[in-house]
Amino acid sequence: MSDETPAPDSGTEQVTVRRAPKISVFLVVGGGVGAIVTFILTSLFPVDPLVGFGPLFAYFALFGVTGGVLLGALLALVIDRRSRKRARPAEAEFVTEKRPEEPTR
Repeated sequence: MSDETPAPDSGTEQVTVRRAPKISVFLVVGGGVGAIVTFILTSLFPVDPLVGFGPLFAYFALFGVTGGVLLGALLALVIDRRSRKRARPAEAEFVTEKRPEEPTR
């Protein structure tokens, strides 16, 4: 004898629906924008001939990409917070299907 009650075959449930941003996309785009801004700012100033443009850009890109990722994360969190305020209740219907057992060979 079992105390388990069988799951209902179908029914409805109250859920909350909202459009949430994909935070990873904001991080990648923020890093890319940070790299582009760093490239532009590095090319605006004269380059030290002992160092060269490549290493100078790479050094400043450490700060530019990090700053871009941080700004992208902040923007994603702000948009996520706004999406929570705009969440709407909805009714979802679920159906539980039982698969027929396969015959043994």
